[in-house]
Amino acid sequence: MNSVTVILGSAFIFLAALVHIMIFFMESVLWHKARVQKTFGVFTSEEAAIIKPWAYNQGFYNAFLALGAGTGLVMMGSLNLWPAGIALAMFAALSMLLASVVLITSQPKMARAAAIQGIPPLLGIFFLVLALTVG
Repeated sequence: MNSVTVILGSAFIFLAALVHIMIFFMESVLWHKARVQKTFGVFTSEEAAIIKPWAYNQGFYNAFLALGAGTGLVMMGSLNLWPAGIALAMFAALSMLLASVVLITSQPKMARAAAIQGIPPLLGIFFLVLALTVG
């Protein structure tokens, strides 16, 4: 197994986890800020009040995905837990990637956000799969 591809894959999954922690803070902690609301295409206080419970809940989904990715990365550091760790990290990364596909297909105007959300886990998956397949 090529250690460079493992390091690259792990780095991109770590970056994906950080992005999803940032999204958690925006949706669940900082939602009351107009700048954050505008980031999500919400421009009135009435819309923000209606969306607030959904954003709060969605933020925790993002935090849990980040937690899964991070836990998988930590488990990858143990020889005994490495297979389970890579499976957990890749499952979380795949969930992040698929969420970005849902975002761009349902709201094409959010392409930039979908790219920010989806490219790091895509690259993480790519490099970890490469590490597993190339001896």
